[in-house]
Amino acid sequence: MAKKSGKNTKYIYKFGGKKTDGDAKMKNLLGGKGANLAEMGMLGIPVPAGFTITTEMCTVYYKMNRKYPKELDAQIKEGIKHIEATMGAKFGDKKNPLLVSVRSGARISMPGMMDTVLNL
Repeated sequence: MAKKSGKNTKYIYKFGGKKTDGDAKMKNLLGGKGANLAEMGMLGIPVPAGFTITTEMCTVYYKMNRKYPKELDAQIKEGIKHIEATMGAKFGDKKNPLLVSVRSGARISMPGMMDTVLNL
């Protein structure tokens, strides 16, 4: 489980390619989809590269008065670099754009979650 706060807190778990963090046992931290994608990567099943933002980030966000911790930005950039390197495309590139899908996931199904993703 990730630490609750601090400079070394891990909020991003990568999957796909040769880099996979986490596994199916981490459903409380990664949500159902994130934990299953990590497990498939660990088993060597080819999944598109991506990353999961931990379920703890929601709690941290509200504890910080609806602000994100500074280290989250750097970890997201690292996650995007992982996807770019694995998929051979670049985020924002006009010639070879990296297409990204955003999916919601939680420990349990939550009403209204899809509205949140659609308004991203």
